[in-house]
Amino acid sequence: MSKLTKALTAAAGNAGESLYVEDVFSTYLVTGTNAAVTVNNGLDLDGKGGMVWVKKRSAAGSHNLYDTERGANNRISSNNTNAQDTKPLDFTSTGFSDFYWDSGVDYTSWSFRKAEKFFDVVTWTGNSTVGRTVAHNLGVAPAWMVIKSTNAARNWCTYHISLGNGYQIILSGSAAKESTALWNYTTPTATEFTLGNDADVNGTGNTYVAYLFASDAGGFGDDGDENIIKCGSYTGNTSNNHSISVGFEPQWLMIKDTSSAGNPWAIYDSMRGTIASTTDYDNRLEANASSAEQGWPDVAFNADGFTLENTGSRVNGNGENYIYIAIRRPMKTPEAGTEVFLASTVASGVQIATGFNVDLWINGSKDGSAGVSSQLTMDRMRGAKYLRTTQTTADTGTNNPFTTGPSNTFTNITQGGVGVAWMFKRATGFMDAVAYSGTNGTISRNHNLGVAPELMITKRRDSASAWTVLSELDGSSYSEMSLNSTIDKSTRTYASNQYLTAQPTATVFAQAASYDNESGGTYITYLFATLAGVSKVGSYTGTGADLNVDCGFSAG
Repeated sequence: MSKLTKALTAAAGNAGESLYVEDVFSTYLVTGTNAAVTVNNGLDLDGKGGMVWVKKRSAAGSHNLYDTERGANNRISSNNTNAQDTKPLDFTSTGFSDFYWDSGVDYTSWSFRKAEKFFDVVTWTGNSTVGRTVAHNLGVAPAWMVIKSTNAARNWCTYHISLGNGYQIILSGSAAKESTALWNYTTPTATEFTLGNDADVNGTGNTYVAYLFASDAGGFGDDGDENIIKCGSYTGNTSNNHSISVGFEPQWLMIKDTSSAGNPWAIYDSMRGTIASTTDYDNRLEANASSAEQGWPDVAFNADGFTLENTGSRVNGNGENYIYIAIRRPMKTPEAGTEVFLASTVASGVQIATGFNVDLWINGSKDGSAGVSSQLTMDRMRGAKYLRTTQTTADTGTNNPFTTGPSNTFTNITQGGVGVAWMFKRATGFMDAVAYSGTNGTISRNHNLGVAPELMITKRRDSASAWTVLSELDGSSYSEMSLNSTIDKSTRTYASNQYLTAQPTATVFAQAASYDNESGGTYITYLFATLAGVSKVGSYTGTGADLNVDCGFSAG
């Protein structure tokens, strides 16, 4: 759907402008300064309503949940059964403000804006009547419901579509699922949910809040037919690379073991880091615990879902049943280069205000003081480890600049002298990144570029290997070069079964055996495409004289 079509639709009084996941959900990182902070995450929480969930990362501290139905300053904590108390927080048209952030402490915030087919908040006063119904505006039947009494110490009770209307599981603890009459054995509908007379959800005179989440309901994207949230389940196994398909790449994920007690409500997100590695740590918080962020190689997000990277009982115990809630990564197509790219001359350790969350960082030494060894490349999917564009060495490192706050900034790590940093954001039509393990067999790799890639740059991560650069020549052939070499290009055909076996599409690239696909090897691929007004992938022939290369950018 074009911008003109969407504008005409809105003018005609129909559905109006399209909604994207960026309009209704945000993970925003902050480092405290012992003062109130305004978080501008682009969500109209004041006008549309919603919920903000704040948690310390680098120190222990309770989870703080606020919502617009109960009013600003009223918080409840998912890790205890206490009634609500007060702590300052105000909702704004672009996020929230006035939360008091302890100096030097790292925080994360997750904001959920009300929207049909995504999220809703409702409140009520209990009456102890069996069959009590509560109306909502989710527009579809809730797939996950979280209920808490706000004036009394009661359990956090949850319904999940995968468990059905005869079970619940407590958010504030680590118990397994249990049979219950809380839902009156009635499945929620698109307009209401039903309660029993238990004081946890419907005690006379008690006040309650419910957070309601949809699943696979569509309603988002250019044409309003894309899903941004999935509530599902899976069974753990003995694989270190157990992949779960949800139909999109997540940016936020919560997992709970429903078979056995003792395992937490584990929360992961792409801003705090989920590394594509069975040895590097992912940053996990637990909704039922006040503990600081913990590291373990649990999960990695991929183009179609998430991969469980160990056999531990938290997320992948053999034969254990798990429920999950996954929220899609950003999906908007950028309209200006400044939304997704920034070049900056900067010294080491300087914080750069980018205006977007950086997914790929390439660094060079501007004054030559650090030599070619300073040509570093890092990306959010690999976390702390860097590669050198001038060398074939494996990735290495310990500093992860992608997981520190505040959001929409980047802390440069140039090694000496004055450097230049090139910073990219993954975005539809512009750039994508895919981390994968080799199979030594022909295979199609999913990606989320949304269009056929015109330039692909691949590097093996776990051992010395050349950087491969592939660019399309026509529908039957492509060129192959090396980023760390000045060697001329080689022309390959898709039929030759070398690097690619078919012309890449908007969703997959098909790999041959061995070439950038060796068994046991781990790889990273960056994909680029032409996007009108934002980026251009092309070629030109030199003339030996001044030459104007037209990239089609009206603004230069």
